[in-house]
Amino acid sequence: MKRLLLAAAVSLLTAGLAMAQTVVLVRHAEKADASADPALSEAGQARAQALAEALADMHPVLVLTSPLQRTRLTAAPTAQYHSARLEAVSLEDGGAAHVAATVARVRALPADAAVLIVGHSNTVPLIARALGYAEAADMPECEYDRMTTLHLMGDGTHGEVSRYGTPTAC
Repeated sequence: MKRLLLAAAVSLLTAGLAMAQTVVLVRHAEKADASADPALSEAGQARAQALAEALADMHPVLVLTSPLQRTRLTAAPTAQYHSARLEAVSLEDGGAAHVAATVARVRALPADAAVLIVGHSNTVPLIARALGYAEAADMPECEYDRMTTLHLMGDGTHGEVSRYGTPTAC
């Protein structure tokens, strides 16, 4: 009887996870310089490849970025690997509007969709919080290796933080 109850519980948990949106949030990789819209440095290009490798089993249907090239260049290897559409969310109306538009785009997707969001140190934590992950910590300017994975489910948002690529030291 205990085995039957355990099997039923595992089945319910698995079914619930199958209907969860999975959202992975990362900051863009290392910049080549301090200009307004820099490309990626050599280390940043390596990190973009490491991101694609880390997400090889994810199968995102959509990759959201800001319009700045460092976010698009960071996301490109993952989007190409999965043949996922890469979509830039405008920054024209400011950070709060960008966060709201990004969250609205995620919420408009099917309940079991997987999404990669590549943002900035000042937008990634705000997007995570707006998606219901209140534990999202602010991100220092020197941090490039944080990966926040969220599961958006009917009973709320569950998240975890991991690292990918070469560790960054702040």
